[in-house]
Amino acid sequence: QVQLVESGGGLVQAGDSLRLSCAASVRTVGSYAMGWFRQAPGKEREFVAGITSNGSGTYYTDSVKGRFTISKDNAKNTMYLQMNGLKPEDTAVYYCAGGRGISTYSARSEYNDWGQGTQVTVSS
Repeated sequence: QVQLVESGGGLVQAGDSLRLSCAASVRTVGSYAMGWFRQAPGKEREFVAGITSNGSGTYYTDSVKGRFTISKDNAKNTMYLQMNGLKPEDTAVYYCAGGRGISTYSARSEYNDWGQGTQVTVSS
């Protein structure tokens, strides 16, 4: 099983930026598709962004398009989520996830491995 560890969360003000990182224990991240999900209090975990194994394809939920950027450094076995223009509604625990053979990046069931999550809080 692949271990995923998120970092980079914190408390920021509306309009600020944060960069989340997700370090994977596998050496073959190049063959491993990944994604970010988030869960706000009292809500279901929702898809935020996904990236193909080779990094050539990215996918975003509508609410973050133009503000968030997902990327992947296969040499460092790490995925990132650059979050700009943060809003209070972005407040949630952010989870990274990964798997192989993913076809629907927004579907939680497609991912085999999950991190423990990192808290992002955006104050107004």
